[in-house]
Amino acid sequence: MKSTTDQKVKNRVRRHARVRARVAGTEARPRLSIYKSNKRLTAQIINDDKGLTIVSVDAAKEKGKTPRERAEAAAATLGKLAKAKDISKVVFDRGGFQYIGTVKAFADAARAAGLEF
Repeated sequence: MKSTTDQKVKNRVRRHARVRARVAGTEARPRLSIYKSNKRLTAQIINDDKGLTIVSVDAAKEKGKTPRERAEAAAATLGKLAKAKDISKVVFDRGGFQYIGTVKAFADAARAAGLEF
C-alpha cells in the first residue's frame, strides 16, 4: 500500500521536471532554485552551463519565529551574497512548489533585496 506522502513527493518531482524543462540558468542569468521542506527552505543560485552553485543559503540558519520570517531573512542574505558576486538578474525555479505562502514571501523578499526575475 502506497502512502500519500510518497504520492505527494512524486507529484512535486513531476511538476519540478515540467518547470526545469523550460527554466535553465546561464552565465548571464543564473537560476535561483528553491527547495522547501516542512522545517526549512534552502535556495541556491546556479549556473547550469557550468554545473556550478554560485551562492546558497539555508533559512534554518536565519533569525525569525516563523518559517515565513526565516525565508524572508534568507532571501535578504541571498540578495547580499548575489550582489557581492555581481549577480542581479536570475530566473526563478520554484522547484515544483506552489507560488504561495513561504515561496511567495521568499520571492518577494529576494526582489526587494535587488534580484530581478
